[in-house]
Amino acid sequence: MQPNNSQVNQRIATISAHLNPANDSRTVCSWGLGRANCRAKGGSAGFKVAILGAAGGIGQPLAMLMKMNPLVSVLHLYDVVNTPGVTADISHMDTGAVVRGFLGQQQLEEALTGMDLVIIPAGVPRKPGMTRDDLFNINAGIVKTLCEGIARCCPKAIVNLISNPVNSTVPIAAEVFKKAGTFDPKRLLGVTMLDVVRANTFVAEVLGLDPREVDVPVVGGHAGVTILPLLSQVKPPCSFTQKEIDYLTDRIQNGGTEIVEAKAGAGSATLSMAYSAVKFADACLRGLRGDAGVVECSFVASHVTELPFFASKVRLGRSGVEEVYPLGPLNEYERVGLEKAKKELASSIEKGVSFIRK
Repeated sequence: MQPNNSQVNQRIATISAHLNPANDSRTVCSWGLGRANCRAKGGSAGFKVAILGAAGGIGQPLAMLMKMNPLVSVLHLYDVVNTPGVTADISHMDTGAVVRGFLGQQQLEEALTGMDLVIIPAGVPRKPGMTRDDLFNINAGIVKTLCEGIARCCPKAIVNLISNPVNSTVPIAAEVFKKAGTFDPKRLLGVTMLDVVRANTFVAEVLGLDPREVDVPVVGGHAGVTILPLLSQVKPPCSFTQKEIDYLTDRIQNGGTEIVEAKAGAGSATLSMAYSAVKFADACLRGLRGDAGVVECSFVASHVTELPFFASKVRLGRSGVEEVYPLGPLNEYERVGLEKAKKELASSIEKGVSFIRK
């Protein structure tokens, strides 16, 4: 039986609405199909996720990997350039998530409305010779604008913040949410998963193991000496020589620089960052679903040290961060590293707070 013209038009309208959503979410097309009802046939039950900065070097592979996640039912892709092309490309993937693209500041609020999880890789990447502080002035303004949109449109969403320098952008986001009266420390998470992924990989190389069998807690922050791998707490339990400890700590702390230099001006860590971001986002979604025992490292509001923010292991659940774990026993090498990390972190946090309060 051939579909009639009305059925064909409805199908076309449904597909078009996913790729080119109207500026007004209440718009109804000429066939009577409401924007809110534009769901692909067979669209999966799950969570609504927005990626802010979806057309960038991290954003594109991140968007592709999130489209593959069975926990995602709706995927909103936002950027100031190139989102129509990225959206069209990713929308052809035969997975359950419905993809919608949003372009420019005027569509930010629609991109954010009703989201359960917002992932923010937006910002400029590091280039050779740049420190994370060099990125601050540009990325700080971007994060401020995006978080103001979140506060207005989806204040209950879990926010995964990737934009560097994370040690400063997470405090910026917190101050924006405080000003708006929407700050919930459980729902703002700085993504430090790449440090853990690197630590697992590098330690596995030294031990001759599969990286998937290794778990290295990485605490502190997400830049240089603030990245503190707790090699005394590696699972499976093992021991290292002092030379191995020095080598591993230095490589984990400077993994980003290693990639920037290897790419020789062509970019920074984008693919491994996208992989790590998706791994962390998946943990957040499993927590939202109610899965038990979801534990990952993240840079969050914390009382683990005297600092207001700190990365450590956290348990994720329906409300975001449900428990922040203490650091556990540290050896002398790690205690010295912790003091160095805290000193650097304190100034980075203050820099972020001052950016909003000035």
